[in-house]
Amino acid sequence: MEKITNNEKFLIIKNIKSFILGLEKILLTFPKKDLISRSLVYNDSLELLELVVKANYENNIDLKHNYQIAALAKINKIDFYLERAYKLKYISEKQCLSKTGQLLKINKMIYVWCRNEK
Repeated sequence: MEKITNNEKFLIIKNIKSFILGLEKILLTFPKKDLISRSLVYNDSLELLELVVKANYENNIDLKHNYQIAALAKINKIDFYLERAYKLKYISEKQCLSKTGQLLKINKMIYVWCRNEK
């Protein structure tokens, strides 16, 4: 079984920050009539970052696990928002694949971390 180190936990945070910074650019392509979707995607991405940071510093294993699970759920929501944006032609297929690929990588890292904390 893979073991996740403190450096890798910070790598998760680094990857989430990179995801958010890249996301800011593509959110500009959302039409003004759908500002709510843009806000949802961005706010959930920031909440993902917050959940991972909380999990990283939490000493109570049950609370840590809850934060990790919430982070995994948040990733699924963001993935859905991106899929919706692609179907509505707010973003290109390339942008969608790039961002969902980043989310998949983050998802796998959190999943391994979650399994190792049990």
